[in-house]
Amino acid sequence: MTDLPYLTGYPPATLDQVRKLIAEQRLSAHLAKKYPARHEIQSDSALQTYVGDLKSEYLRSAPPLHRVCYEGGMEAVRNALGVHVRSSRVQGGKLKMKREIRIAAVFREAPPEFLEMIAVHELAHIREQDHDKAFYRLCEHMLSDYHQREFDARLWLTARRLEAAK
Repeated sequence: MTDLPYLTGYPPATLDQVRKLIAEQRLSAHLAKKYPARHEIQSDSALQTYVGDLKSEYLRSAPPLHRVCYEGGMEAVRNALGVHVRSSRVQGGKLKMKREIRIAAVFREAPPEFLEMIAVHELAHIREQDHDKAFYRLCEHMLSDYHQREFDARLWLTARRLEAAK
């Protein structure tokens, strides 16, 4: 499915609808109408505060995040949403674990709904490592329209890719 790399795994009927929007050159307009605003969280420190606030609201008892940042070198197809990184090291006689969330820098230009969805996705990895039913249940608990936003974020990435190819 090389023509729609961000949408692999979706049903053929859904992909056909996306292809129709693309052929009619209406994909970008559709997304702009649905998500007209762009978020204002541009710095790593603002992103750290934003994600920290979400964590405080939904995952109070979860271990702390040591760093949240935009990652400029991330490949958006391979890491479409972002990355949750855990690193352990021995310090003295104790094992220290650090947790980081890195979000692809392309999402600096995204609508606020997409940034929230990506943050929720990566925060869910604090509790659930795998993309299983428990993981998606947690995402839906934090964000009731999680699946729609994830799909729309993938459409947004597709639209950006098509614009860049022109």
